Amino acid sequence: MTNVEENVSTEKVGRLRIPRSRGALGGLAVLLLGAWGALIPFIGPYFTFAFTPDDPWAWTSARGWLQVLPGVVAIIGGLLMLMSRNRLVASFGGWLSVAAGVWFVIGPFLADLLRLGSIGEPVATSDLKRALLHLTFFYGLGALILFFAATSLGRLSVRTERDIAFARREATVVSDRGAVVDDRVVAPAPDSRTSEPLRKPDVRHRPV
Repeated sequence: MTNVEENVSTEKVGRLRIPRSRGALGGLAVLLLGAWGALIPFIGPYFTFAFTPDDPWAWTSARGWLQVLPGVVAIIGGLLMLMSRNRLVASFGGWLSVAAGVWFVIGPFLADLLRLGSIGEPVATSDLKRALLHLTFFYGLGALILFFAATSLGRLSVRTERDIAFARREATVVSDRGAVVDDRVVAPAPDSRTSEPLRKPDVRHRPV
């Protein structure tokens, strides 16, 4: 591999490498919100905070499609943003989170059209609690997931000076370990100057 090919491959890898902290905040927020969205329909009845049927751990088709599914997708997206040091992988997690947030918002409107089942009626005696249930179970929850996912995608789309410095450190480590070929680290070829066996110096006694 020539020096030019090695530099191009290293630069390619450097553009994809990001500090793990780049998507950590948004990823953690999306992960926690997704866990809330997937679990609240089953544990909410313990606190009289639920939609009907208001029995703990009661499974319905609508809960599976409209709450558990987007919640799990948000958890996966949040984990990818939180843990990945690759820009493409973290961005994929961000778009998964966007899809989950959108589905939390529009899912209840499409439930009847797609025959996914009924979300039930909010267990509430006041309009304020009824609105709060709709916001925390669906619309407000989806909006928050969308906010954090979109913010993380914006951060991931920009290559800052910190990213460049991080990529240079990564490139230095890679160059010390070997060449980069198709995003893989390969041990460098042995140097002919160092692979030859060492020869003993020719020391001859000279007459005094």
